[in-house]
Amino acid sequence: MTARRAALATAPLALLAALATGNVTAAAGPVMTGGMQDLPPLGATTSLLVVAPHPDDETLCCAGIIQRVVRAGGRVSIVWITSGDASELDMLLIEHRLFAPAKARELGARRMREARAAATLLGVPTARQLFMGFPDRGVLRILNLDRTSRYTSGFTDAAAVPYSDAVFPGHPYTRDGLEQDFEQVLARVAPTLILAPTPRDAHPDHRAAGLLATAALARSAGSGAQLRYWIVHGGEGWPSPRGLEPGLPLTAAPRIRGVTPAVFTLTTAEEDGKLAALRAYDTQLRGLKPFLLAFVRSTELFAAEP
Repeated sequence: MTARRAALATAPLALLAALATGNVTAAAGPVMTGGMQDLPPLGATTSLLVVAPHPDDETLCCAGIIQRVVRAGGRVSIVWITSGDASELDMLLIEHRLFAPAKARELGARRMREARAAATLLGVPTARQLFMGFPDRGVLRILNLDRTSRYTSGFTDAAAVPYSDAVFPGHPYTRDGLEQDFEQVLARVAPTLILAPTPRDAHPDHRAAGLLATAALARSAGSGAQLRYWIVHGGEGWPSPRGLEPGLPLTAAPRIRGVTPAVFTLTTAEEDGKLAALRAYDTQLRGLKPFLLAFVRSTELFAAEP
């Protein structure tokens, strides 16, 4: 284990939380040159794991590379940390009401069905579509719990995974539960490449998912897996322009200023496949269509630095 990975694996949660909230400025790392040489080769031996905080994140940032690995004969798995069961906008647009726990869980189940449809369109088999079922908007809070505390979602009123088709139904919303369940997913998938959100993302669930993946990989450094980061909530007005602009490249987000990401160029067919998968997310397109469609671009961006 390198000194850098060892530090990440043993970093106090207070420091991780400070990094996630932007209260600590990390020392500048090496700037990447950009280009496909900054991503590992993709082929039949690739085992790709996409870490998605919510249903739709995997499509927004990784649908192109998912299709490429599938077409090359490699394995692709997706793990959704939450089921997206805390979206007031969805509840207002779909149910015309604010949250009730039963309705929130129904929303989570619906978004899981949409995720399965999208993943299937991208070529990911059902057995590799993995839902952890942790609480939307609660992941960072769980990551910062002490070892004896349990979190209860204010949306679903659940203190344990409430979804029967999750990987570990009934597992408690604890820090140990979150870390151990994620490490079990890593052991099951045996990835050679992990794509996870950057801890610089503005959304706390995304920051927490990035920290979770970084620390877990550091603890299993002997696996040989490589980790690359992507971003969804990258700064006000980004990505720009909003809406569907086929053939237009994605620009680097303001929140990753100082890091030059590797550029993964999609084929026209991969762009079309990404759009088809995104259209499976009816709940999200109802209220966020211009923002979501802005990720259907001719490129996807992945950084080696968190």
